Amino acid sequence: MNTMAVSLPKTVYAIQHLAFEDLGSLEDAFYKLGFRVRYFEAGVDDLSPALNYEGLTIILGGPIGVYETEDYPFLIDEIELLKQRLAANKPTIGICLGAQLIAHALGAKVYAGHQKEIGWGKLDIQPTAENILAALEDNHVLHWHGDTFDLPDHATLLASSDIYPHQAFAIGKQILALQFHLEVNQNSFEKWLIGHTCEIRHANLSIPQLRQDNLLYAAQLENQAQKIIQRFLENLSH
Repeated sequence: MNTMAVSLPKTVYAIQHLAFEDLGSLEDAFYKLGFRVRYFEAGVDDLSPALNYEGLTIILGGPIGVYETEDYPFLIDEIELLKQRLAANKPTIGICLGAQLIAHALGAKVYAGHQKEIGWGKLDIQPTAENILAALEDNHVLHWHGDTFDLPDHATLLASSDIYPHQAFAIGKQILALQFHLEVNQNSFEKWLIGHTCEIRHANLSIPQLRQDNLLYAAQLENQAQKIIQRFLENLSH
């Protein structure tokens, strides 16, 4: 992958809600494209520099719900700043909780789903024109969520799954929301199995099977994720 001439600040800001849910394979993709990465820790750091940023900001996943503002009051400021960011149409990607935060900030309902969706599975890529997720057709991605959301007004649905209809959407070329985990890195997946052990066991899932599926599918997902990120950045420059 070659360095790209993109008219964006050369640092990507990433907001973390959980230490081991980082940019994963996307971090290496950004480095190859000539970008640096700076992390912000939600609940600890002031998020206003990240959410007011003119460059690309990525909001990552975590196990809390966007509606849990009483227990996690930092969400109130995060959501308000995100509303302002989206209204200004600044380049933004949300992954899992990040996608739910984007949906909520755009006025859509976010709520507990009818079942957990944890593990590797295929997406139904919508036949929309120039779907940025087209590279994921017939590929397995990692799902890890219990909440879901309604589609915001003026959003373009990009992908669904057998369990949940709203897996990804876009607002123009600047805003991308992914319910699934595009960023998972094969070599660091064990951190997920350790960190989410309570949720995995409560859902009665097999840790050895999740580990085996990671070996089967993650490397290909990493390859496709790099293509998607490169295309997203190219679209921003047009």
